[in-house]
Amino acid sequence: MNLIKSIFSWLNSFLGKARILILNLGTAFFLIFFIILIVRGLISLEPDTAPSGRVLVLNPQGTVVDQKVVGGNFLTTVTGDISSNQIQTRDLIKLIQAISADDDIPAVLIDFSKTGFAGPTTAINIAKELRTLRDSGKRIIAFNDHLSTNSYLMASQASEVWVHPVGGVSIGGLGGMRPYLKELFENLKINFHNYSEGDFKSAVEGNTRTEMSENDRLQREAFTFPIWEEMKTIMSEGRGIASEEIQFFADNFIGLFGNSEVTNIAHAISTNIIDGTKSFPEFRQYMIENFGKDDEAEIVTFKYISYQEYISQLDDDLISDKDEIAVITVEGAIMEGSISPGVAGADGIVKQIRSAYENEDTKAIVLRVNSGGGSVIASEIMRDELFEAKRKGISVVVSMGDYAASGGVFISTPADYIFAEPTSITGSIGVAVALPTFENVTDYIGVNFDGVVTSKYGAWDPTQPIDEDLDRIIDSSISGVYDRFIQFVADSRSKSYEDIKAIAGGRVWIGTAAEELGLVDEIGGINEAIGHAAEILELMEYRVEYYGQEISSGERLISGLLEGIGVSIQGT
Repeated sequence: MNLIKSIFSWLNSFLGKARILILNLGTAFFLIFFIILIVRGLISLEPDTAPSGRVLVLNPQGTVVDQKVVGGNFLTTVTGDISSNQIQTRDLIKLIQAISADDDIPAVLIDFSKTGFAGPTTAINIAKELRTLRDSGKRIIAFNDHLSTNSYLMASQASEVWVHPVGGVSIGGLGGMRPYLKELFENLKINFHNYSEGDFKSAVEGNTRTEMSENDRLQREAFTFPIWEEMKTIMSEGRGIASEEIQFFADNFIGLFGNSEVTNIAHAISTNIIDGTKSFPEFRQYMIENFGKDDEAEIVTFKYISYQEYISQLDDDLISDKDEIAVITVEGAIMEGSISPGVAGADGIVKQIRSAYENEDTKAIVLRVNSGGGSVIASEIMRDELFEAKRKGISVVVSMGDYAASGGVFISTPADYIFAEPTSITGSIGVAVALPTFENVTDYIGVNFDGVVTSKYGAWDPTQPIDEDLDRIIDSSISGVYDRFIQFVADSRSKSYEDIKAIAGGRVWIGTAAEELGLVDEIGGINEAIGHAAEILELMEYRVEYYGQEISSGERLISGLLEGIGVSIQGT
């Protein structure tokens, strides 16, 4: 007995010391982690550089989105700085407009080769802002080691475009290929049962066909070519050349390697697609000759200021108006759960909607939709909450971005008014469902199933076939969802079920076509949507509140400390 007591006594003492050790190690790790962050911040901090007479370098690295989203893990976000890879469209536009009005900035050096965009409409809108900047008289210089379709769209708005002599110029256009896997699944003995509603609903075609359907080809051509024409027009007008020159280059000078495309560059120079080539030392000397040498720099370079430094010196507009228009962004796949990069989580979106309508200062909600759809139940949850906002007297205006299709249309049905960009992709009123079953696979490998159930399909799963009765049940259920979708849209657009069914079928439409069909009310962007909300409410003065993710009070405290050393965490 004494031996057992001794063992337990020793074990208790050991576990106590182990707990203390683990706690101390955790505390030490936490402190070391933040010391490293602080030191890194202090090292990276530079004294503010006066912008007067300096070229502003605009080279955003990341993806331009409507609303920043932090990762699901706060510490991962801090260490990986996920939010730094996202640039909010409104922030970039505000920056460009501030540069335009700043006489202290003689020129802007742009490089969008490391910039992604949520979609073609976002890219087009930023290109138009750059064109306005150049039209204001500001000199814009583009210098890149390689140019793709989107980065050239931006560069074409510059006063001059230079590329490295062995860089690359590749204007590939829009569109792409996707795999069609029907034969593969047949070879693997997997059956796919397609229950999609709508002749144009093509989301699952890749699993059920060997090639693109004519309906899918028709609808994709109907929006891809007009968007490409718009992009070509912006490029050609920016360079003062014919649109056909852009098309010829895209057809005949493909960029397979990304650089060392000497033939591409030679043709681009000869047709004024670009102005010429310069190596890095040549370009640096060119900029020094035009804008002066920076005597304050430790290395030989021209006088410049980064756009991050410039932003830090801009005064924030402090608007104290009581009346508020809330902007809530639904960006990415509509799913249940939390908001994360690329996912419009219903739990997070609903929390924002509730927060907006429970605020007595909120007079309207502008729902910015940039989503191709997703979960039916998640879409229903968001829609319900928007109707709750309306019951509390809050006006709802929808602004459609790059994409507002399928579930993006579904959640827009509570709107009092809908705006779409000219090149928005909307519609897709239908249901995409395809179920795989593996009965042939299990039969081939010799696996059998048997058991006792109290209902006919109580134990059904994809390892078993879909018989005639189950096929009828599933088909009826999906058909009911489709009819419900059509009726919701019909009610919201003050049209009959038959009117909407005629233009539904899962077909997608470009924004201008959607306006003609009555699926949207007006062509315009987010600012027009906000202005309309203010107009219908007769608000002469108001503030716009962009809703983002909520973070805890502890995370907010840490975020505030980190922002003091130059590490930014996005929250509300």
